[in-house]
Amino acid sequence: MKGIIGSICGDIIGSTREFSPIKTKDFNLYELYSNFTDDTVMTLAIASWLLKDKTSKDVLISEIKRFGLEYPNAGYGAMFYKWLNQESPEPYGSWANGSAMRVSPVAWVADSLNEAQELAKMSSIVTHDHPEGIKGALATGDAIFLARTGSSKDEIKSHIEKNYNYDLDRKLNDIRPFYKFDVSCAGSVPESIICFLEADDFEDTVRNAVSLGGDADTQAAIAGGIASAYWDVPSEISEKGIERLDSNLLEVFAEFREKYEK
Repeated sequence: MKGIIGSICGDIIGSTREFSPIKTKDFNLYELYSNFTDDTVMTLAIASWLLKDKTSKDVLISEIKRFGLEYPNAGYGAMFYKWLNQESPEPYGSWANGSAMRVSPVAWVADSLNEAQELAKMSSIVTHDHPEGIKGALATGDAIFLARTGSSKDEIKSHIEKNYNYDLDRKLNDIRPFYKFDVSCAGSVPESIICFLEADDFEDTVRNAVSLGGDADTQAAIAGGIASAYWDVPSEISEKGIERLDSNLLEVFAEFREKYEK
């Protein structure tokens, strides 16, 4: 299975390690208490927006608010939670990786790289309008779109480096010992992309992301979203992720998959 399932499974797998960091790839993918967090909720909020009206910023804001308020304990940052509870919310200059964690659906809807970029930017600026926040969403969206449409890892790497000036020449073995929890796009998106570039398959990508010992669920969601456009997510991984969605989230996931991913 390919599609936004990679972001969802990455989030759920990483959920147990967000505040209990590890520096190894040797861990159980799913624990009894593995569950979706804000990464999955917001990914499906973006999917719902795209299903309803991808041209409307008002619908985008409405869907983000609706999903956020339906799942108030999903683990949002303080500024985003404040945004959710405003009657007429305005962007708040965020450079955090929330813009990148939720962007994967745009790459499956877009018919061109340019459209993917337009949708990624729109999905970001309603909250994360800082240049680094927008950049993180764009880079992630581009990587997913390019992976989905047949680009090689080298082509994806070259494109991201050229257009977003991320340093992707570093190796995980050099990053991992000194890497710490970092919610900024600048400090987490490039590393998440490297997790994909160094991987052999989807599972290896997610293990790479969690093993950095940082913002595990979000980095696994970002890296997993790229990986699941490049490789299939094995059924034994995708099924365990899907079964952890409630009926509301599952309905959006299924509708999006039927319309855009098949």
